[in-house]
Amino acid sequence: MSTISVVIPVYNDAALLQRCLEALAAQSRQADEIVVVDNGSTDASADVARRAGARVVSEPMRGIAPATAAGFDAARGDLLARLDADSVPPVDWLHHIEERFERSPELSALTGTAEFIDGTRVVQWLGRVAYLGGYFWAMGLLLGHSPLFGSNLALRARAWQRLRITFHRESATVHDDLDLSFQVPPGMVVAYDDALGMRISSRPFDSALSFAVRSYRGIATIAMNLPHRLGRSRQERFS
Repeated sequence: MSTISVVIPVYNDAALLQRCLEALAAQSRQADEIVVVDNGSTDASADVARRAGARVVSEPMRGIAPATAAGFDAARGDLLARLDADSVPPVDWLHHIEERFERSPELSALTGTAEFIDGTRVVQWLGRVAYLGGYFWAMGLLLGHSPLFGSNLALRARAWQRLRITFHRESATVHDDLDLSFQVPPGMVVAYDDALGMRISSRPFDSALSFAVRSYRGIATIAMNLPHRLGRSRQERFS
């Protein structure tokens, strides 16, 4: 059986992290370790993590990409499961991940979508259908495989060892999940699983500024990776 490390980047999210860790404690298949990456928090996030039995890794370079990379590097499991502090995994989340990877030895990475658990019903619907649905559809067309979603993904540790070489870990302006998706080489199998459930906060839609910042990071991630991606596609086409 594979061992599973859960990686959670956090920045000043003590209350939401507590909720996330409680949901992980209730898993039908327990994590072999939980790695919380403290990205310079000034609140009680690190203390909340330690009280829950998580291993705390400090990453002083601010940004979701540096924090995610630090967590994956520190994790000891065969499978690296990734979610956010505002994620609430269903009780069978880790069991489902383990079962999919054990059943599919060719699988390198697995991802799924999420339900928004606060905000109005209109916001929840738009978040699921337009925001996340649009992300998976558009990026899937661009990449030729399903993009990874940072609030609900898992990958083999050996896959991370390949992806980390080109991952833009020192950039504070990229979305880590989308950047990771761009690094997937030909032949590496990424699967989207609609049954891999997750619930997340609706805070991306809290304000126009919050949404604008996230949109800018998405555009910056595409702009950083697209020239290389197009060049690789041309090389594959004519080789």
